Amino acid sequence: MKLYMVSLGPGDYELITIKALRALQNSDAICVPTKSPDHSFNRSMTYKIIQKLMEEFDFVKPIIPMYTPMHFKTEDWQYQVDTIHKSFQEYKTLSFVTLGDSAVYSTVYYLLDLIKEQNHVVYENSEVIPGVTSFSNASAKVKKPLCVGDGSFSIVPLHKENVVNTTVFMRPKIGMQTDKIPEKGTIYTFENLNFKGETIHKNKKEKVDKYMTLFIDFVQ
Repeated sequence: MKLYMVSLGPGDYELITIKALRALQNSDAICVPTKSPDHSFNRSMTYKIIQKLMEEFDFVKPIIPMYTPMHFKTEDWQYQVDTIHKSFQEYKTLSFVTLGDSAVYSTVYYLLDLIKEQNHVVYENSEVIPGVTSFSNASAKVKKPLCVGDGSFSIVPLHKENVVNTTVFMRPKIGMQTDKIPEKGTIYTFENLNFKGETIHKNKKEKVDKYMTLFIDFVQ
């Protein structure tokens, strides 16, 4: 059993990662969200991306429609989770796909929260695959950086005035103490991500030991 939560990027199928493509190719079926109650894909950009990928890279997979009304209601997410659980009765490996990057305003973590509560086996056998964000893509289009040097950038939702704020702390100096890093939520320390010696600490290390270190203070 394997559940891939696959990020497809910002709408251009060529911006999918190799890891995401391999997950789709290795899946027995692909769960594709649709806003249409009749489960059609007439308005689904996600479906069009999957079709282009299957055509260009010469693979075919069954498509499982995932009705996804943008109401942000628990019962809608529960329906999708139930569909995933039911699909595992027929398939051993599934991919659930989402536009952009799963970490940014995505359905993925609403679903994973429910799966974690209801089916520990599926949750432990799930993998989230990141993707290119819309704002990273937009930055590249105009050849302007989101941040350089000691600069920073913020993601601000425009539909609310008061929102929680997850913070990423980057570019520390080796040997620096971390007591001045504020902690509002649950902070993690990431060292050498995707390189030799990769370590993830479920806390804030007191001292920076490696150049490739970042801290994320997750606030929900």
